[in-house]
Amino acid sequence: MINDSDLDSIDWSSMGHAYGRADDVPTWLRNMASPDPEVRERAFGKFYSAAHHQGDVYPCTTASLPFLFAMADDPAAPDRASVVELLVSIGSEAAERVDGIWMAPDGTESTAGADSSALIRERGEAFVAYASDPDTLVRGAAIPGLGLFLDDAERAAAVLRDRLKAETGITERLLVIETMADLALRLPAAQAPAREWLGALADDVTTDPDIRLAALVQRAHCVSQGIDADTVPTAIALLRRITPAPEPAPEPVAESVAESGDDGERRGNASGPCTCATEPAPASDVPPHIAAAFAGLERRGRAHAPTTRLLITFHAALGGRVDDRTALLTEQLRSPDRATRYDAIGMAKSLIGSWRGDHTHLVGLLADCLSTRDAYTTAAAAEALGSLGAGLAEPAREALAAYVAEHRVTHRPDAWASPHPLPRRAHQEAVLALAGLGDERALPGLLTALDTGTDAWRAVNAAGRLPQCAAELAPRLILRLAEADYTREWPVISPPALMSALAKLGDPAAVPALADAVRGAVRHKQTCGAAPALDALASFGTRAAAALDVVRPLADADDVTLRVAAIRALWELEHRPEDVVPRLERVLDEAGHHDTYAVLDVLARVGPPAAPVLPRLRRMVSEATVRHPGDAWILVHGAPALWEIGGEAEAGLVVRSLLTAWDANGSTADRVVACLDRMGRSAKPAVPRIQAALARSGRRDDGTPWGSSADQDEELLRTGRAILARFGLTRTEGKGGPTGSAGGWSGPVGRVHGPVRR
Repeated sequence: MINDSDLDSIDWSSMGHAYGRADDVPTWLRNMASPDPEVRERAFGKFYSAAHHQGDVYPCTTASLPFLFAMADDPAAPDRASVVELLVSIGSEAAERVDGIWMAPDGTESTAGADSSALIRERGEAFVAYASDPDTLVRGAAIPGLGLFLDDAERAAAVLRDRLKAETGITERLLVIETMADLALRLPAAQAPAREWLGALADDVTTDPDIRLAALVQRAHCVSQGIDADTVPTAIALLRRITPAPEPAPEPVAESVAESGDDGERRGNASGPCTCATEPAPASDVPPHIAAAFAGLERRGRAHAPTTRLLITFHAALGGRVDDRTALLTEQLRSPDRATRYDAIGMAKSLIGSWRGDHTHLVGLLADCLSTRDAYTTAAAAEALGSLGAGLAEPAREALAAYVAEHRVTHRPDAWASPHPLPRRAHQEAVLALAGLGDERALPGLLTALDTGTDAWRAVNAAGRLPQCAAELAPRLILRLAEADYTREWPVISPPALMSALAKLGDPAAVPALADAVRGAVRHKQTCGAAPALDALASFGTRAAAALDVVRPLADADDVTLRVAAIRALWELEHRPEDVVPRLERVLDEAGHHDTYAVLDVLARVGPPAAPVLPRLRRMVSEATVRHPGDAWILVHGAPALWEIGGEAEAGLVVRSLLTAWDANGSTADRVVACLDRMGRSAKPAVPRIQAALARSGRRDDGTPWGSSADQDEELLRTGRAILARFGLTRTEGKGGPTGSAGGWSGPVGRVHGPVRR
């Protein structure tokens, strides 16, 4: 147990943690050994929050390690599993900070990562003892440490083989197999014996199927080149053997039953795969959009099926093998086990968001998860479909519309405003996904939201996707905007969201309300409200000329952001370059980064009449082209302005600048390609770069989601193909490789075979 004199001998006040001086750390360490469970829980929480904040390792964290080991070593200490888990967490994070000195969160240089890693690895043998502890929880917490902290590969592998034989619990046995793979990834000397052992387990038909599946997956995880044509079919066969028998489908609960008062719990337990499939009501003092964001994070952290963690690892190992992963997901999404189906939804979303291909089949399987009998799964599936964007989610359109219509019949006509959280969320997610497709069948739900106020904040952004319904939506949004309170820090409905939605609807009836919103925001000194209102007015062009008396004085405002927004609105409302261009040139001397981008965008809108700014603009773009990659955003705003103002004479610099920005920051690709598209045949020097981008199988070279959405990457593909078609380039199909890439582009400009990586 902790020795108080040793604890007091340390000058804790000379050290710091995430929230200040570390003189409270010894109290937390003492309380971790308290007989009172609540005291222990608070102590661990405070230590994680401050001394191990988001994985950070401080000198006070290092100084705590001997005392944590003392607690872990004491059989009489309470909650030793939590202590061992904390040690493993610190050691794991510290291992990433072992290379010399790193910058601590407080701005000071620190060797705490290297110091902590060295201390824990010196005590590596302690984890062998913990992993053999009589307490199952201690063993489970300690097993990962065998792969992290033992530096003798042969010794570590032998201990893990022995643990698999000794363990009887499936959770611990699967953890042993996972740790063997982690050991192989950390220590090259462990790779060959680990691969051989995992392979033998995977092929042993006398071994339990869950162990065989784990061994197969972890072998693929640590030796990806060992994946062959039989790997996924074998995994699917094993998955079928361990999938639990299907439960009877729950019956939908009629509204008359719901009114009895117990439907919330009944529906939650019946329609989801586990008892966590309920939607607790948020605290009344928490803004609903904040509560929803935290609830979403909590849901994403859940795993409902015992195979989920393993299958996530398998998908990561398979990477860009889209066909293999689609086959595996087909099995998961069609599983008779609801928990397996639910957890597959996030994996399917990840695949579609990370890798290119024809995902129609997977989108259809997600659509099949929409059911009035299973609100919990429906909500997840609809949310996933809504996140994909209109192009990718299109195959699910009719399924979404059918679900929304059926749910309004089986549940209640105003299902958006149901008093029961779980079916309400399912219905809302489906309506939002349908609205994202621009489908007016989402309109009844949005009208319910705006008329009743129930989760109206969720409906506002979706409303902007239905301009064909502006006659019904715009008056309701105008009313909400008139009620906006600019003194509130966290308004329930964001005024900028209302302004943006009205701009997208394009109904000129919104102009007076937007002008009033500008006045109200300025009166309350809320630039964050006034600037979006000015942008919304600008979207109406000359149809908003009646608001000029509100806009013009703000073009001389002291606040630069407000001034830029007003100048942009001036241009769009009356198109007087002799007034706007000098203002834009002057404001460039004062603007910060984001305001500069906005000025450049307005100059691009002005076009040739902004020629007086051309020398300065050319100089700005030329200098940014040879400077730090951080100037990529200056380039993707400045180069288009240079093209729109100077035209063909500037084409060489424009293309060179755009390609520099693209190479420096892949997130600029959408703006780069959009500008190249406008340049017509002047974009010819960019053709090889566009070919390379389109030849990738991943939405990024590393397979992580491109930009902010897969939908943006789909737009990149569409625009890039249109550009190449102008030069007579056609797609040539090939047999493809392990990542699912195929063919290249052929034509008079040349040929680039895929995949091409830069």
